[in-house]
Amino acid sequence: MHEWLVIWMQWVEDLGYAGVALLMAMESSILPVPSEVVVPPAAILAAHPDGTMSFWGVVAAGTVGSYVGSCIMYAMALWVGRPFILRFGRWFFMPEHKLTKAELFMQRYSAPGIFFSRFLPVVRHLISIPAGLARVDFLTFSLATISGSAIWCAVLAWFGDKVGREHPDILKSPETLVHAVKDETGLIVGGVFLLAALYALMRWMTREKSGNTQSRERAD
Repeated sequence: MHEWLVIWMQWVEDLGYAGVALLMAMESSILPVPSEVVVPPAAILAAHPDGTMSFWGVVAAGTVGSYVGSCIMYAMALWVGRPFILRFGRWFFMPEHKLTKAELFMQRYSAPGIFFSRFLPVVRHLISIPAGLARVDFLTFSLATISGSAIWCAVLAWFGDKVGREHPDILKSPETLVHAVKDETGLIVGGVFLLAALYALMRWMTREKSGNTQSRERAD
């Protein structure tokens, strides 16, 4: 995974906005690219005095990439259908239990769930698939996806911008990185707790009630 992180960060540095958009499109698909290692480094680069990107440019590129990746997944679900996904999804980082969680979330929270899912781990990578399977109105899907993605990218970019302005050489010097981690311990710990809380919330919101489980077993 470390080698992939190095490659992804190099894409951001070499390709600029295009690299951010490409990686965020992958993040919103079935490919396991965490947005937390894409947007903050891009914002750090943007905060550098010699940077060629801007804060809002990073947010916009991340939002566009997220939307494009989500639309691809939405269209794929419309085209191939649930049986195909259940049969072959495990080969594309999409096992049945993950799809089931996303479907439960979609069924319970409908369109607002598409917006809220952009802040939840696991679900945000897959929510476009059950949205496509359920044939959610495309305009509604688009508005919810764009607004949720924009907020998420802005939060991640704010963190990267803050760290980048205080430690402009953080991506170049291991010593600077160590000092930055120490200086930002409070924010990092808070972010870890927030992600843990969001993950716990996702588990609670996508739990399968016993009645639903029994009904599914009878249907099978």
